[in-house]
Amino acid sequence: MKKQILKIFQSPEGDRPLSAMALLLVGVFTLALQDSTVKLIAPETSFWQLQTLRSIGNGLFIAALASFSGNFSILVPRNWRPVYIRGMMLSICMFCFFSAAPVLSVAQMASGLYTYPLFVSLLAIPILGEKVGPWRVTAIIIGTIGAAITLNPFNESFSSTQLLPIAAGFFYACNLIILRHSCRYESPLALAMAVAVLFFCSGLAGIIFLTLFSVSNDVAVTLPFIAVGWPKLTMTVLVFAIFCSILNLLGNICLSRAYQTADSSWLAPIDFSYLLFAAFWGWIIFNAWPPQNAVIGMTLIAIAGMLTAWREQQKQKS
Repeated sequence: MKKQILKIFQSPEGDRPLSAMALLLVGVFTLALQDSTVKLIAPETSFWQLQTLRSIGNGLFIAALASFSGNFSILVPRNWRPVYIRGMMLSICMFCFFSAAPVLSVAQMASGLYTYPLFVSLLAIPILGEKVGPWRVTAIIIGTIGAAITLNPFNESFSSTQLLPIAAGFFYACNLIILRHSCRYESPLALAMAVAVLFFCSGLAGIIFLTLFSVSNDVAVTLPFIAVGWPKLTMTVLVFAIFCSILNLLGNICLSRAYQTADSSWLAPIDFSYLLFAAFWGWIIFNAWPPQNAVIGMTLIAIAGMLTAWREQQKQKS
């Protein structure tokens, strides 16, 4: 049993599509719960405080797992530069994703984040030298329409803060491209430790900055979650931070392992189950189901992502 557990923490040896699918489902289910939990606790803490506490928890759990494996060398990446650049992309992604958590619905957050396949297609042009054919263009158009329907920019209640999760989708796409093409044979624990280090550094930097400088009243009202550095730490916040740390670590290890051991074109359609899980946790925790326009928009975004994945699979076969 211990050998099977330890194999998850080692560098992958080859593609395992079915195992990757199971890991992906566990990962997105867990991360959807974490994201809803952060929204729940947001009024009691700040992004910077939660980011710092969560990263400390992640680091301690990762060290414990390495100790359990009896091999601390798996915490050291083979090529540190892309591993830490990926961690930086995820840090920026988390900032954009959670900045407006108190004022956005879970559906709006999830829909914005899951525009990432569209950005993967667009980034593939300058980075990978790929051409964008009619299928990708169609997928981009469908996804853009889905995002527009979900955000409803012509509604009086529309705010520019609703664009932040879409920015998160861009940086999440950057993370995936780096992961698949430059971090394929890194240990999942090395990847997770790098993310924990970057999360801690970004959280600490935010706390220091907001201790020395104050933000404008407009920012404090619009984005209260990022306007305070270190509010009073309560036992409730600490417990939730530990819980989020466990969820974050489990989810990211599962996702990293999944994308290392199967083609993204195989996993991307399954990855969109996050939208379903996000809606599920939004209903369970907040008793709020996405409105009709959000459901339509989320469906179109999922279709665009799956169309992109299908086209990639056809290209690989040919």
